[in-house]
Amino acid sequence: QVQLVESGGGLVQPGGSLRLSCAASRNIFSINTMGWYRQAPGKQRDLVATITRGGITNYAESVKGRFTISRDNAQNTVALQMNSLKPEDTAVYYCNLRGHYRASGYYPGDYWGQGTQVTVAS
Repeated sequence: QVQLVESGGGLVQPGGSLRLSCAASRNIFSINTMGWYRQAPGKQRDLVATITRGGITNYAESVKGRFTISRDNAQNTVALQMNSLKPEDTAVYYCNLRGHYRASGYYPGDYWGQGTQVTVAS
């Protein structure tokens, strides 16, 4: 069984910063792609940023230059540093992994964390 545990959400004023972290369960040997998605009330879940095991990143246009994704392959963790936050960044942020190895083999699917609320308001 795979678990992703997120932390770091909260309330921040516009222009402020937050750092989200996500740790995968210890039964995972390695992960292909890790990322962050977000879902605002009444909207679909959208990509924020992804990072491959080799360090290739992809960002939504709306967060380029403000958010930075990073990962630790040895620890199977991923982080999202969010700077210059705007009210429109308010959403539930979900950690995602896609493709991973466990002792029982390779699993190509998507797994999600429980989500962490980020609220940007003055």
